Amino acid sequence: MDYRREIDGLRALAVIPVILFHAGFQAFSGGFVGVDVFFVISGYLITSILITEKQAGTFALINFYERRARRILPALFVVMVVCLPFAWYLMPPSNRKDFSESLVVVPTFVSNIYFWRQSGYFDTASELKPLLHTWSLAVEEQYYLLFPIFFLLTWKFGKRWIVALLAVIAIISFAAAQWGSSNKPGFAFFMLPTRGWELLVGGFIAFHLSRKDRDKFKIERISESVSFIGVFLITYAICVFDKHTTFPGLYTLIPTMGAALIIVFATEQTLVGKVLGSKLFVGVGLISYSAYLWHYPLFAFARYESISEPSKIVLSALAVAALFFAYLSWKFVETPFRNRQRIERNKVFFYGALCSVCFGAVGLAGHFYNGLESRYDLPLSLSSSFRTTLKEAECFDKVAVHTSGDWLCDIGKKGNSVSFIVFGDSHALSLLDAFDKAARSVNVYGVFTAASSCAPFSKIYPLSVSQEVIDCNLLNKRVLDYVKDNKIAMVFLVARWPYYTDGGYDGKDFVFLGLSKDAEQNKASSRKAFEVGLQNTVDAYEKMGVKLYIVAQVPQQRYDARKIYYKSYAPYRSKDEFNANLRSLSVSVQEHHQLQSHVTSLFKLYESEKKLNLISFDDIYCDSDKCSVGDLDKSYYSDDDHLSSAGALLVVDEIMNLLKK
Repeated sequence: MDYRREIDGLRALAVIPVILFHAGFQAFSGGFVGVDVFFVISGYLITSILITEKQAGTFALINFYERRARRILPALFVVMVVCLPFAWYLMPPSNRKDFSESLVVVPTFVSNIYFWRQSGYFDTASELKPLLHTWSLAVEEQYYLLFPIFFLLTWKFGKRWIVALLAVIAIISFAAAQWGSSNKPGFAFFMLPTRGWELLVGGFIAFHLSRKDRDKFKIERISESVSFIGVFLITYAICVFDKHTTFPGLYTLIPTMGAALIIVFATEQTLVGKVLGSKLFVGVGLISYSAYLWHYPLFAFARYESISEPSKIVLSALAVAALFFAYLSWKFVETPFRNRQRIERNKVFFYGALCSVCFGAVGLAGHFYNGLESRYDLPLSLSSSFRTTLKEAECFDKVAVHTSGDWLCDIGKKGNSVSFIVFGDSHALSLLDAFDKAARSVNVYGVFTAASSCAPFSKIYPLSVSQEVIDCNLLNKRVLDYVKDNKIAMVFLVARWPYYTDGGYDGKDFVFLGLSKDAEQNKASSRKAFEVGLQNTVDAYEKMGVKLYIVAQVPQQRYDARKIYYKSYAPYRSKDEFNANLRSLSVSVQEHHQLQSHVTSLFKLYESEKKLNLISFDDIYCDSDKCSVGDLDKSYYSDDDHLSSAGALLVVDEIMNLLKK
């Protein structure tokens, strides 16, 4: 097949948004779609090569897999080797154990399965997994393992039959992605069965462009405008999509179709083709694979080194560094290994297997020795204190909780009637163990339901939450109906209240609310919706004669609790030094009150009218100056704002007093 400069330029259009998205630049909130563009490009190139070689009678599986090994393994292994000393020095043992396990799965190209079973791609914890981004390599290599074999077995039937069979597979894969993005989002994001259709889009392009009878005149006449549409679609996805976009599925058609239009219609004669074929775009495109490999570990280790999120200046510098290292690895690693005259096939396979075994051995050692604890870890009591409730899987974020029959969890001692209900977002989950223990102590029975980023207020909408997965408006209505039908006496609403009105301390960590699903997403509109939702909820429960309790958000720390403890603790430090470090890094009372001031004033207004009861646990976690992240024996938090199970149990007595009433 002929070399097309604009395809390398398209790689640049894919990799730069990915890097800037992982750097946290809001303007590139949908930059993750660059991976989808890569999938289309890969599907096109691989299928084009297979068609060309089959038609020429030169295709051989061993040659195909040799090319993949030369292309993928050398640069990947270099990046993995460089990660080792940084992981040893910067990571706590628990994270180092996870990293060690990733060393086993990355060379065998099953890391997508491993990371799917660990956490979601957009979870905060995922930013600290240096090799998380290799999930996309695993998807591609799994595809490359199967597709050439399929191609060999079906070639004798002719292109039309092959395309027809692939179309059926693509439709099934797309349908699975669309269903999975709402029902099994983790699986849908990471796995080949729900991603394969994107690679097949590129395959269909290759079959189309290989046709000798295609209407070249028609293509030339419309190629200029259509290639611009392709650029627009990719740009739209990059700028408009974000981590809350239901993905992959219907929305994924936008960047994949954009890439497809560019590949089909952007030629050397079109403006898009000329821009993408320029030296700058082609240069970045040539090093795009190495750039993709380097950027994520750089960001991850920077986040380990800094107790707070690294500044945009630091992350920008690291993004530039990723391109610099990418150039070096392209020039001195990728290019030499792709030269068959310099490095023979047998050496490629031998050293590839040897390196995989070595990484596997190091990874297994890290796994079995619990992250190589010879580098100090926190005392066992502290390490275990970060844990949250064991009931999370059965009680939180249930799929379609607004309609599912299994939507409530028992609290306390199950009896004939329900005395109270606890409802809210993930902060309600944080207090689940405390409510359960308190209810058992006073011999009462309650129920619990909660969903991520769902403000427990009536007739409002969280605009950044997928309504297909969890319809918060319907869930609120369901709770109101349940309280009314079961004549429940007490309702406890627990949430990260400023999350919906002010964001975090920097004002950026926000879930916007709206009075409709298509409301404008800004702070003013969100505050208005919050106030209206609070009014609706207070009125509804007052009409039922229900005693309504609003549990104020516990103090939100400025930094993740694990980072605070790992920065503060060392075996050689005295207890006084350890405690002083903990205190210095804990949030101040003034900052806590300032963040909570808007919602607190709203709650107190209704409390003064005796329409609700505001419950604050500040006296337990705060003194006159600081709201402590924990003490020498335990962390009160699992991250920066959620209580750990150990921290939640500190309020059991307070909850017992409320339930006794």
